[in-house]
Amino acid sequence: MARRDERIVTVGMTGASGTQYGLRLVECLIQADYQVYLMFTKAAQIVVGSETDCKLPGRTAEQTRYLSQLFKAREGQLRVFGDEEWTSPVASGSGAPRQMVVCPASMATVSAIATGASENLLERAADVVIKERGNLIIVPRETPFSPIHLENMLKLARLDVTILPANPGFYNRPTDVAAMVDFIVARILDQLGVEHQLMQRWGRES
Repeated sequence: MARRDERIVTVGMTGASGTQYGLRLVECLIQADYQVYLMFTKAAQIVVGSETDCKLPGRTAEQTRYLSQLFKAREGQLRVFGDEEWTSPVASGSGAPRQMVVCPASMATVSAIATGASENLLERAADVVIKERGNLIIVPRETPFSPIHLENMLKLARLDVTILPANPGFYNRPTDVAAMVDFIVARILDQLGVEHQLMQRWGRES
């Protein structure tokens, strides 16, 4: 029997650079008719404003309305949760979706997830996915990596967490930033099992 949450994906966005990846991922999931549970850290909200034209409101209810209109989501398809909204579905194994993406992931958040800190809702949601043996994908956006960063990512990889760095390829001859963003988002969607047409696959004519 299929799980009721199989078409729900949790997305967490942190204060690392690369918010274009996270927003484009949410847009693609909405277009593919998935429901999205979305969380921004406080730093992420600042970075979204500095890296994109998105003007995120301050309250989560307003963020939900704003992003739902921006991405043309149907009613209830997108829900934004606050840092301390502990009654949200993502905070418990009985309600959290089995798939989650942290994109972009700061090294502070990677460290917190690797140690099980769970000091905010995003970290708790990731902890729940790990303990429930779900599919957690982390998209780190940092360079260079220190030994501490690498050790934290290795620890998570050994727990079956997918580490998918935001390193776009160039064999598809991207002509703009949007194409490079789509390269990474396509890889994330592949890991989630979501069909897409963001780019031509290697070795295929179409």
